[in-house]
Amino acid sequence: MMTTATLTERRKLGKNGPEVFPIALGCMGMSGMYGPTDEPENLATIHAAIDAGVNLLDTGDFYGMGHNEMLLAKALRFQRDQVLLSVKFGAQRGPGGAWLGYDARPAAVQTALAYSLQRLGVDSIDIYRPARLDPQVPIEDTIGAIQRMVDAGYVRYIGLSEMGPETIRRAAAVHPIVDLQIEYSLISRGPEKRIFPVLEELGIGVTAYGVLSRGLLTGSRPTGKGDIRGHFPRFKEENRAKNQQLVDRLKKMAADKGVTPAQLATAWVMSKNRTFVPVMGARTQAQLAETLKALEVTLTPGEVAALEAEVPAEAVAGTRYDPNQMKVLDSEK
Repeated sequence: MMTTATLTERRKLGKNGPEVFPIALGCMGMSGMYGPTDEPENLATIHAAIDAGVNLLDTGDFYGMGHNEMLLAKALRFQRDQVLLSVKFGAQRGPGGAWLGYDARPAAVQTALAYSLQRLGVDSIDIYRPARLDPQVPIEDTIGAIQRMVDAGYVRYIGLSEMGPETIRRAAAVHPIVDLQIEYSLISRGPEKRIFPVLEELGIGVTAYGVLSRGLLTGSRPTGKGDIRGHFPRFKEENRAKNQQLVDRLKKMAADKGVTPAQLATAWVMSKNRTFVPVMGARTQAQLAETLKALEVTLTPGEVAALEAEVPAEAVAGTRYDPNQMKVLDSEK
């Protein structure tokens, strides 16, 4: 029997990184960021992803204030050797869930890593990355601290997240960077002009999150108080009607091709570059199964162009984060 895993060619993360399945599993949503979750279903989804060949799991030590890492520890108790763990660190949170800024000082790097190793129940982390640029700490200091953890055997590879061109160059001058994690979708195409050319030049891969614009492209809406999307401009009532027009166009094009909007949007990202790896936030087995079928969708250059013309990034209403967060994003400077 041929499975998704046997039919799928892996993609290499940059020139110095590991080979990974073409789609990664992002686990953030399993820790309450999009509302209530179902732990047994989450665990079953992780196991189903691994069985399908997915070998890159993405998390952050601040997802659910450590809950996400402990969930992964439970899921991977007998399967650690089958996956690569990508962990973001640096975001500071209060006991009530408040976001308090970032800390990427060298001492904080080691402390965060020590706690992640403990929560995950592992001896090393495959890809370790600062979640954002700490404006108070030179990137060289942060990457240098991670490099020392690489030398000590606690980290295998170093990645970045939401960094701009200058920061990427400075980080890569300290230690090879395997990938940049950044938001990229049909309606979030900012990295194309200034960031992707630098990554190609330096041999750094892309793990793309927000491929469905947090569900906006599939018509999903915030579920209530615990859903962080309620704070994002694109989901606000004043932007809903305009953005729904884009959703409707994508839905029609997907129907014409006999696929779902999620599959079409995911296939578009994978078609843009043979090295791009979408990080998909499936929380259920059904969502995972739908996502994996995107691997069977092929797009001609003409179809890609038509899709971009029908769902143009410049037509979206609202920024991808609120104004305060946009100001601190190094990737947006």
